[in-house]
Amino acid sequence: MPRKIVVTSALPYANGPIHLGHLVEYLQTDIWVRFQKLCGNQCFYFCADDTHGTPVMISARAAGITPQELINNVHKEHKADFDAFHIEFDNYYSTHSPENRYFSELIFNRLNAAGSIVRRDVEQAYCESCKMSLPDRFIRGTCPKCHAEHQYGDSCEACGTTYRPSELINPYCATCRSTPVLKTSEHYFFRLGDYERQLKDMIAAGYTQASVANKLDEWFNAGLKDWDISRDGPYFGFNIPGEENKFFYVWLDAPIGYMASAKNYCDSHGLDFERLWPLSSEQAGDGYELYHFIGKDIMYFHALFWPAMLIGSGIKVANKLFVHGFLTVNGEKMSKSRGTFIKASTYIKHLDPEYLRYYYASKLSDTIDDIDLKTEDFINKINSDLVGKLANLASRSGKMLTKKLDSQLGRLDEGGHELIKILVAAAQKISSDYESLKYASVIRTVTALADQANRYVEQNQPWVTIKTDPEKTRTVLTAVINAVRVLTIYLKAVLPKYAERVEKFMNVENLDFSSLETVLEDHRINDFERLVERIEQEQVNAMIEESKDSQGGKPSATPSAEPLKPECTIEDFAKIDLRIAKVTKAEKVEGADKLLRLFLDVGGMEKTVMAGIATAYKPEDLTGKIVVLLANLKPRQMKFGLSEGMILASGEGGKDIFMLTADSGAKPGQTIH
Repeated sequence: MPRKIVVTSALPYANGPIHLGHLVEYLQTDIWVRFQKLCGNQCFYFCADDTHGTPVMISARAAGITPQELINNVHKEHKADFDAFHIEFDNYYSTHSPENRYFSELIFNRLNAAGSIVRRDVEQAYCESCKMSLPDRFIRGTCPKCHAEHQYGDSCEACGTTYRPSELINPYCATCRSTPVLKTSEHYFFRLGDYERQLKDMIAAGYTQASVANKLDEWFNAGLKDWDISRDGPYFGFNIPGEENKFFYVWLDAPIGYMASAKNYCDSHGLDFERLWPLSSEQAGDGYELYHFIGKDIMYFHALFWPAMLIGSGIKVANKLFVHGFLTVNGEKMSKSRGTFIKASTYIKHLDPEYLRYYYASKLSDTIDDIDLKTEDFINKINSDLVGKLANLASRSGKMLTKKLDSQLGRLDEGGHELIKILVAAAQKISSDYESLKYASVIRTVTALADQANRYVEQNQPWVTIKTDPEKTRTVLTAVINAVRVLTIYLKAVLPKYAERVEKFMNVENLDFSSLETVLEDHRINDFERLVERIEQEQVNAMIEESKDSQGGKPSATPSAEPLKPECTIEDFAKIDLRIAKVTKAEKVEGADKLLRLFLDVGGMEKTVMAGIATAYKPEDLTGKIVVLLANLKPRQMKFGLSEGMILASGEGGKDIFMLTADSGAKPGQTIH
C-alpha cells in the first residue's frame, strides 16, 4: 500500500540570497522526497519564504520600497535559485498570506482559550537613536551563559541558549551601535512549560534523533520558560487579534507557514486540507505522515515551541523532526573574504548543480554533524565517481552499441544475469539508507556496484571482441546497459537530470524502483550523448573569485553583524595617537585561547598589549614585526593582566585576522598622521 506523506523544509528568510549553506537542507529534503516518489508513494513537499519581522521592514525602507515589494522580489530570486538546483516543491509560498494569517489567529485563539496565553509587563530594549523598539535580532551583546560576544538578543549561536534580550550583557543596537534603554510594555506569552510532559513523551517516542534529544534534555533540565510571542510596532507582520500596535512575533507565524503553503496548494488543486493535516482530534484525516527537515540552529523552536503550539491547539504534530548540521568549506566557516560564502546564483554560473547534489549526498548522514565541502575533494569525487565510474560505464557501452551494433541490445547470458542479480540485490539496503537519511552510505554502495560493473567490462573486453565476435560483444554490452539502468534508478533521487539523459539514451520512460528487475533485451537504444562533464580547477577558482567580488561592492540593505558606530567628528579623530611600534617579544597568555601578550618598543617607551590574534599568529613569528599601535588608548586591567594599548588588525576571526604592519625601515615611536 503506497504511503501518503507531507514534507517541509525550514523557511528561508526573505532578507537575503540563498547560499550553499542553505542548500544542504533543501537538497537533503528534495532527495528524500524524490526517493519516496520513486518508490510509488504520494509525497507532497511544501515550503515558503519567511517574510515577517523588523529586518525586512528596515531593508525595504533602506531600498526605498515597501516590504511587500521586497518580499515579492526575494521570492522570485529564491524560487529561481531552487529551480536551478532542481529542488521540486509542490508549493513554494509566503508567510505573508491570508492562509497564514488565518492559521496564526486560529492557533492563538485556541491557545488563549486553553489558558496557555498570558499577558504581563516586560522591559524591552528601545533605541532612542532609531526611535523604535528593538527586535531580538537587532540587539547584540554578550551571552549571559557562555559569555560569547556579539550574540543576538534571543539566542546564542555559540552555545544554543535562548534568553530574553534584557538578559544580554553589554547590549547594543545592531543598526547604530547605541546602547538601548529599557521601556515597559505589556506583552503576550505562551506558557511552554504547560506542555512539558507531552513534549517529553513525544521526544521519548522518537520524535527526533538521539543527539537532538540529548540537547533537549539540557533545556528541560534548565526549565522551560514562557515564550514572548508579541512585538510592538512598527513591525512587518500580523496584528494580534484585538490589538492595533502589537504583532505576532515572527517565530510564531513562521512554522505556521508550512500549514499555509499546504492549504494554498490544496485549495488550488481541489484537495481537502483537513484530510491532509487534521485541525482537531475529531478529524481522522487520510493517514498522511508528516515530516519536518530543519537545521540544528533552530531545533529549540521546532522541537519545543512549534509542537507545543500544535498540541495546545489540538492540531496534528509531525511524525518526526529531521535535524542536520551546518556546512563548512575547506574545514572552516563560509567566508566572504576567502570567497567561500558562495551564493546559489553564483555557483550556477560556473558549475552543474548536480555536482553539488551528488557531493552533498556523499557527505550527508542521519546525524547532526556538520559536513565539509573540500574543494579539492569535490573536484576529485565528481571526476572520479560521477564521470570516471558511473557516466563512463554508459559511455563505453553506449557508443559501441550505437556506432557498431546498430543501437540494438541483445539478450543476457548467464554472466550478465549474475551481474544484474548482484546489483538488484542491493535495493533493500539502498532503500533503507535513503529512508533513514544515510545518503553517504547510498553513494558508497552505488559506487562499489559501479566498480563491480566496470570490472565486468574489463574482464570481457568488448573493445577486443567487437573485432572477432560482434554478437558476444552485444551480449556483454546488453548486461552493461542494464547495469547502468539499475545504478541510474538508485541515483535518480540525487541526479534527476542525469537520469533523464540516461532515460533518453536508453529509450525508456520514468525509471523507478518498481522497474528494478525489468531487463532490457532485444531493445533499441538512442544515440549516446555525453551525460556529464569533468570539473576543471579553473571553474572552481572562477566561482570563488566571483564570490569575493560579489560580496565586496555596494553595501547591502541588510544590517550587518558589525554595523557602523555613531558618527564622530574630526576633533574626535584628532585625539587618536597612532604610533609605529616594534614587537620585541610575544608570548602566549596562559588560560586564554585567543590572546597573545606583545611587548612593544614605541621609540624608547615600552608598552605591553594583549592582542586577540593567537588563532592567526604564532608568538615566535612576531618578534621584530613593525606594527601600528593605538598608543593613547586608556590602559585596561584585564583578567590576564594590564593592556596598554591596541594594535591595528582586521578580519573575520579565527585564522582570518590580518595585522596592519609597516615597512621594516619605519622607526618605532614615529607618529602616523
